[in-house]
Amino acid sequence: MKKTSTSGISFFEKYLSLWVLLCMAAGVLIGRYLPGIPAFLGRLEYYNVSIPVAILIWLMIYPMMMKVDFQSVKDVGKNPKGLYVTWVVNWLIKPFTMYALAWLFFFVVFKLWIPTELARDYLAGAVLLGAAPCTAMVFVWSCLTKGNPAYTVVQVATNDLIILVAFVPIVKFLLGISDISVPWSTLFLSVLLFVVIPLTGGVLTRMALIKKKGTDYFQNKFLPKFGNTTTIGLLLTLVILFAFQGETIINNPIHILLIAIPLTIQTFLIFFISYGACKK
Repeated sequence: MKKTSTSGISFFEKYLSLWVLLCMAAGVLIGRYLPGIPAFLGRLEYYNVSIPVAILIWLMIYPMMMKVDFQSVKDVGKNPKGLYVTWVVNWLIKPFTMYALAWLFFFVVFKLWIPTELARDYLAGAVLLGAAPCTAMVFVWSCLTKGNPAYTVVQVATNDLIILVAFVPIVKFLLGISDISVPWSTLFLSVLLFVVIPLTGGVLTRMALIKKKGTDYFQNKFLPKFGNTTTIGLLLTLVILFAFQGETIINNPIHILLIAIPLTIQTFLIFFISYGACKK
């Protein structure tokens, strides 16, 4: 009798870490040996936002956004403890601890190895990373850990609503106290491109298909068509991003290692804060 997998993880998903590493390496090699490609793609931007990257991020998160059911938000009060942890960690702890750790390492601990101008750039990147909770991939992680899909939808839906109003002020505040200037237009355009458009498209698609063909068709026939779309979008995005920075990465390998240190500490810190709060 043929054994069937009960994990729900395909071969492609099982070795996702390997594909990520290969795509990162491919991006660096493209940036180093085929510089014309990132140079051409780099010209396709609007208000400092890369249009090719935006398109790939849409490809990555649109299928996940179709799973967001804002009708579920009305059930928030039934089991709010997990939501409280998510909201507090995502919006009151994570951006500010990321800023503190990045500032400490880039301007104090690594002062001898990272020039001030580069430290400011690295700090800005860390702040953007810390203030942007990953909403789409939460569905993937929930599936891999056999989480509660209905509760996952509520988590994502509420965080998507919060990011619309909280992301720009938090980033502007944290960058402002470091005298790092990022135009309001760039921040608002980022929220529009990477959250509002795919979220609106996903919700409208969901509503239209459920109204026309029913929930069963949408859940069991339509959504499975996008099985690996999110992962493919993620991998292609990595190739482009690392191609853009290929020359920089090759010329500054020590900096990559130094940047990874506060980011890794932040990851473990947020994990243990969240885990401890949930356990308690």
